[in-house]
Amino acid sequence: MTAPKNNEDEMALGNQFFSALGLPLRGRWSDRKPKLIGAMVQFEVKCLIVDDAQDLSLEHLMFIKELTDQGRLQYNYPLGLCLVTAGRGNTIPLKEILDRPDTMWLQFRRRLDKLDPFCRVVGHTSEEVREILAALETVYRELFPQLNLRQWTTAIYTWLTQPILDPTRSGRVTMDYLMKLVTTALEWSYEAKDVDVKAETLKHAAELLILRRDTLRLIDGAGPSVEVSQSESTSDEARVDEMEERSTGIRSEPQASPSPPQTSRRDEGEQGTASLAAENSALSTKPGKCTFSGMVVPIDAQRFRASGTSVVECPDCQALRTLELRRGVLRFKSHDKRKTTIPNTEPRWAKMDSDWDVVGEKRTR
Repeated sequence: MTAPKNNEDEMALGNQFFSALGLPLRGRWSDRKPKLIGAMVQFEVKCLIVDDAQDLSLEHLMFIKELTDQGRLQYNYPLGLCLVTAGRGNTIPLKEILDRPDTMWLQFRRRLDKLDPFCRVVGHTSEEVREILAALETVYRELFPQLNLRQWTTAIYTWLTQPILDPTRSGRVTMDYLMKLVTTALEWSYEAKDVDVKAETLKHAAELLILRRDTLRLIDGAGPSVEVSQSESTSDEARVDEMEERSTGIRSEPQASPSPPQTSRRDEGEQGTASLAAENSALSTKPGKCTFSGMVVPIDAQRFRASGTSVVECPDCQALRTLELRRGVLRFKSHDKRKTTIPNTEPRWAKMDSDWDVVGEKRTR
């Protein structure tokens, strides 16, 4: 079972045990509690496995000790216990609690395995990844008749164990990362009506889920967006390509580039100066974002509908945009600063002093 969240009472953990045995939760906890160990003996329970045990409270651990003590003393029934925790680095969850000098935790420690009281699961091996992929092939066989995930075992294992992707997870393949990678690729393949998963689909899923998992993308509203720079994106793609080449043994040949013509130092200097001047000129003429981008236009919704025009002029740079009411609000679209100085003449909403009104005349043929 899984450790209860945000409930430190022993009844919360006891109800998990009852549910795992398929027993009803009727009645008061004080009446049901003494019957729990008897039910475990009746069902011949060999071991209690608690996942997310780092969430266990002191009351939960004391209840577990009481339960195992009852099994030994009342029924002469040894009950195994395995606490599965999630940790990072060299920290071992619960160890600091069990290392306390109290008699309670001293008795708990004496019940630990003599040789290996704390075991670390470093991750799935390549062969285990192959077995998991084989099981997924069976699960999704109806949707993908030609599904063959095992052929990508080496590539997937390499992607998930590369230190360059996540130094804190070097050499580890965890089930959550593996399932996210595979199921994402399967969803995309299903939408594309493919009968199997392609290599590029798996590669793209690995890139998004691992390499760019911290990249933010704005999907609604106005505000700054976080984008990956061209150099960073190119670097990420090169790393993914390199990992794929290592795992598949296939290396793409670089395209030959024509050799540059021989030039003298003077020519090189003149070319560099001209190139720098052209670059500075391009930067100076490149329009930037207008400061009115994304701003709310304070026009009454009823007046806007009755005006007969939906074109609005930016009060800062005079750019024209066709706007729509969304939830009764007009918001000016993001745009670059208008470069021309020719005044607008068509009918439009424009800011006149402190108010907005329709200006301009309709053109006729």
